[in-house]
Amino acid sequence: MIHDASSPLKTALIGANGMLAQMVRLEAPRQWDIVPLDLPDFDLTDREQVLETLTELQPDVIINCAAYTNVDGCESEQDIAFAVNGEGPKHLAEAALACDATLVHISTDYVFSGDKDEPYTEEDAPSPKSVYGQSKLAGEKAIVESGLDRFFIVRTSWLYGPGGKNFVETVLRLTAEREELRIVADQTGSPTMTRDLAQALFNLLATERYGIYHFSDEGACSWYDFACAIVELAKVSGMPVNARKIHPIRTEEFPLPAPRPRYSVFSKEKYRTVTRQEIPRWQDSLKDYFKIRSQVDES
Repeated sequence: MIHDASSPLKTALIGANGMLAQMVRLEAPRQWDIVPLDLPDFDLTDREQVLETLTELQPDVIINCAAYTNVDGCESEQDIAFAVNGEGPKHLAEAALACDATLVHISTDYVFSGDKDEPYTEEDAPSPKSVYGQSKLAGEKAIVESGLDRFFIVRTSWLYGPGGKNFVETVLRLTAEREELRIVADQTGSPTMTRDLAQALFNLLATERYGIYHFSDEGACSWYDFACAIVELAKVSGMPVNARKIHPIRTEEFPLPAPRPRYSVFSKEKYRTVTRQEIPRWQDSLKDYFKIRSQVDES
């Protein structure tokens, strides 16, 4: 049966308190029956609890927004990373099979090495360089090898939105505190607002074209370009901006425990073909974000 976004669906929302899940709850059709599940009451790494809770709930759809996303923390806490990002999706796939549910799982650009110079397609072979990327790839493989037919694995990049820690909020905080910023300029990707990703999930659920998809907002930039755009919008919005200069720097000048993809732009041709939906430009979505960034907290 095609999952029409206008028809009621009992949806188990895993990681319901996270940044993306908050937007899923905000943007979902009103008649959807969304059941929020998150710590401390729901532990994705506890197989028995996952199976018992979801078997009792009998959802039509399971949307997994839960992940251990501390990229640098994953390097030193590998067990936690693989438990949450690898074993957790395996448990959900098992539960989805038991419930005859569709599983929607969010993955990441970090499953790729970042060594390409053209957009990554769903056909490109993953080759993660970080523990975070390796653990997320393990979760993907667990779903694909589970025997579950009805699943969407949606890889995204540079995610930001209301109600969570993200690059936009970090830049806004730093530009109010400091006179100069130093931002990496040799990593290229595509910023993605949670609202756009949430809508993409709904669009995919309205099809029976299951599988792996890439989704990010349209266009590409460096972290430096992204920061400059954020600061300019902050000025226009009348927000406090003390930073007089933003310095572009190389990755080596800002060493971190986990390696980052140098290039992680996605091809969204598969998504566009299947859903027949347009994708917002990242610059337009960033402008929208400044208008709605407090919306989740107020709702």
